[in-house]
Amino acid sequence: MSGDTSAYWAACGRGELVIQRCTSCDRRVHLPEAACPWCGGDALVFEPVSGAGVVHTFTVAHRSFAPAYRGREPYVMAWVDLPEGVRAFGHVVGCRPEEVRIGMPVRVTFVDDLPHWRPE
Repeated sequence: MSGDTSAYWAACGRGELVIQRCTSCDRRVHLPEAACPWCGGDALVFEPVSGAGVVHTFTVAHRSFAPAYRGREPYVMAWVDLPEGVRAFGHVVGCRPEEVRIGMPVRVTFVDDLPHWRPE
């Protein structure tokens, strides 16, 4: 990520998922960037999205080297396809790791102001 991401994090703090849209080429950009990766335009606006998605791929962490996650294993990290045409990253919560599957419909939820995904 580069550029000013404060609008993204402020929205997360409100429980709202926002994605950037380039006003030059009208493409969606995620994760937040300072310039559009397709046209180079720097007029990117944050807009709310539905919060719905589908698991594209995932991994189950059984052992974490990050101190903040030790003792929380196993947990699921996933890339989620949004209908707005971008992928978002986050943990899948609200189900057992063995229940997660590629193609599973999910909806955004926020844990400690971070976007996570729960089964739809």
